[in-house]
Amino acid sequence: MSDNNRSRSITQGVARSPNRAMLRAVGFGDSDFEKPIVGVANGHSNMNPCNAGIQPLVDSAMAALKSAGAMPQVFGTPTVTDGIGMGTEAMKYSLVSREVIADAIETSVNGQAMDGVLVVGGCDKNMPAGMMAMARMNVPGIYVYAGTIKPGKWKGQDLTVVSVFEAVGAYAAGKMSDEDFIGIEKNACPSVGACGGMYTANTMSSSFEALGMSLLGSSQMASPDPEKADSSAASAKVLVNAIRKNIRARDVITRKSIENAVALVMATGGSTNAVLHYLAIASAAEVKWTLDDFERVRRKTPVLCNLKPSGQYVAVDFHRAGGVPQVLKMLLVNGVLNGDCMTITGRTMADELAGIPDAPRADQDVIRPWNNPMYAKGHLAILKGNLSPEGCVAKITGLKQTFITGPARVFNSEPDCMQAIMAKKIKPGDVLVIRYEGPRGGPGMQEMLAPTSALIGQGLGDSVGLITDGRFSGGTWGMVVGHVSPEAYEGGTIALVKEGDSVTISAEKLLVQLNVPEKEIAARRAKWKQPAPRYTRGLLAKYMRLVSTASIGAITDGPASASPVAAKKSASAKSAKKTSTVKKTSTAKKAPVAKKKKRPAAKKAGKKK
Repeated sequence: MSDNNRSRSITQGVARSPNRAMLRAVGFGDSDFEKPIVGVANGHSNMNPCNAGIQPLVDSAMAALKSAGAMPQVFGTPTVTDGIGMGTEAMKYSLVSREVIADAIETSVNGQAMDGVLVVGGCDKNMPAGMMAMARMNVPGIYVYAGTIKPGKWKGQDLTVVSVFEAVGAYAAGKMSDEDFIGIEKNACPSVGACGGMYTANTMSSSFEALGMSLLGSSQMASPDPEKADSSAASAKVLVNAIRKNIRARDVITRKSIENAVALVMATGGSTNAVLHYLAIASAAEVKWTLDDFERVRRKTPVLCNLKPSGQYVAVDFHRAGGVPQVLKMLLVNGVLNGDCMTITGRTMADELAGIPDAPRADQDVIRPWNNPMYAKGHLAILKGNLSPEGCVAKITGLKQTFITGPARVFNSEPDCMQAIMAKKIKPGDVLVIRYEGPRGGPGMQEMLAPTSALIGQGLGDSVGLITDGRFSGGTWGMVVGHVSPEAYEGGTIALVKEGDSVTISAEKLLVQLNVPEKEIAARRAKWKQPAPRYTRGLLAKYMRLVSTASIGAITDGPASASPVAAKKSASAKSAKKTSTVKKTSTAKKAPVAKKKKRPAAKKAGKKK
């Protein structure tokens, strides 16, 4: 196969002379039309620290691609950051941006017939979006993470942006001085790079190493450090080799490699958002993967890493301690990792890990030995029950108790709940229910970092439960249950909870339950009416029409049946067809009678002939 098999359609032959003329204007010479054209999806933006350090990485990749014999073509991708939009109407665009970025990459790469793509991104949704696009198109691709932020410092303590969110609750409760509140805000984010704990950005970037779509050791480097740009250049060279060997995304992204990625998420104490994103990535790659698979992997994977938000250390500490390669090698030697999976380098995962020690160094406490983990089983549990028959996600580590039954405190939006928390109206033993924040109801599944952090700041993290059809930040911890499906906007049971109802969350029993008789629930359901959509035009309205339930990833490009709107239309069409069939059947039964009545006339007509 030619190195430029895809791009030949726009560069070769007499009829493509106008196409070549356009390419000559951006630097192509006579010999360049035989080279592979490689897209560089550039997420650089000074809108947020996560993406503000990307341009040097792109420049490094572009130079390496050219030196490796490829023709790079850079294009921009949009980004939003959760940390800036959090707690406001802007946050509705966060998860939506995942779909927009994936569509933008697909549009550019396929619209210009590129032979491969190197994606560079920083903030949370950049990662799954890029992987979804590569999986959809099934072209050779590699992911380059922008890198993590360095920890802030205040009075000898490491800070991340989550420290500021938690300070809000503590300050509001009168537990923090003005000096500390302002000091934490001013010192939490000292450099460019994505949020520093094992939050969503670092969760997804580290899991891409396990997936085989990023270079080993690259995901926890600090964004400003020279090694990050060097890693970008090395990634570019690997990609050119993958194009020449025709190693495509779906050769790497398989059911077994997704299992590896999820095991890494569990072992590192990663974000609940990884559940949503790997459902979407699997769908894009057309790999069978369900919520039940997460639970299967959780049961066999210990939490090995002492990382924020549930632990003590930040990403740069993890990197110095051996990082993702060390954890992967421990998973491999203990029978949890699929070592035969292909990586984008062309070598297997086992080959890639051959030089990594079997056990972590004794002089660090970030990565625990296999026989002394943080927790014996993974931290992301899939709960089911009458409140979420399709399944939902709970983060169950770092808690003093993993069971609560208490009175429901019901809120129809995140801001309403936040207002109650700040007014100190929430008491120990309460179970907060935040609804109409799901994929369609929100729309966009806002993250609940503001309320969960405020609860922690007020000292209620272990004594208050929270259930939502929205989602959580990777920085969230506590007795929290998200992604409840079906969501309230679709008439899920969460829409039927009343103030004061008894609600149970049990991590041990994997249960989320409304303790109300089924007859009463049915009566409430009969009276429930879907609220008017919050948006009727623009991107959010379009997203509402297309997005699926969270239990299959909140995707917009799946089969038509994945969209609630399409499903309802399909159901209506089936109903209409059924009605039509019944009418035809009824007419058919009467037809023989009608024929008998007409027979004499037909005979007379025959005699006239």
